[in-house]
Amino acid sequence: MKLLTGRRARGDTLQDRLVWQAASLLLAYPDDELPARLDTVEEMLSHLGGGAAGLLAQTVTALRAREPMAAAMDYVATFDMRRHCTMYLTYWTAGDTRNRGREMLEFATAYRRAGVAPPRAEAPDHLPVVLEFAATVDPEVGRGLLTAHRIPIDVLRGALADAESPYEPTVAAVCATLPAATDQDVRRAERLAKAGPPAEAVGLQPFDLTVPPRREGGARSV
Repeated sequence: MKLLTGRRARGDTLQDRLVWQAASLLLAYPDDELPARLDTVEEMLSHLGGGAAGLLAQTVTALRAREPMAAAMDYVATFDMRRHCTMYLTYWTAGDTRNRGREMLEFATAYRRAGVAPPRAEAPDHLPVVLEFAATVDPEVGRGLLTAHRIPIDVLRGALADAESPYEPTVAAVCATLPAATDQDVRRAERLAKAGPPAEAVGLQPFDLTVPPRREGGARSV
């Protein structure tokens, strides 16, 4: 797993918010609304500069080329069946169910303090949820949540790259909005990539979402 370590010139907050919103739409479960979401992302890309637009466009192109059923099956096979590709951020950082519940509560509390209710249909630590919060509700708090979980996001990106997943460029675009990884971050990410996330599952505590949660027909709860 190769960690992204390049320095990022600090961009306009609006640009980061566009990246986060586009990424949240692209990383959502590919339901019947996927074509409309791809149209929305392409509109956003016209307002993005730098390499982020190119990265996000790679995922758009790949998803446009797939049949809906194939896209859904690929999503489930990638994010539900590959432990190293989970998008539940606290699943990477909490070593037991009690710790994970407490960490998820921190996400839910951050949402409430920003004036929105935690989502009912998806866990508060699910990456597309965090990205949408950062893009549309509170970019400062959202950036803090993403930065605090930079290592799991980097590990996810590396696992998607190893799997040659079309979602990898989108996660790479998200990584590019966060502070550059330190040498210590790299070592921690490498250890985490080898060990994988903890295996135990917990009940999830449920803001109304623009991005759809994964629905029955294949998705499992962590």
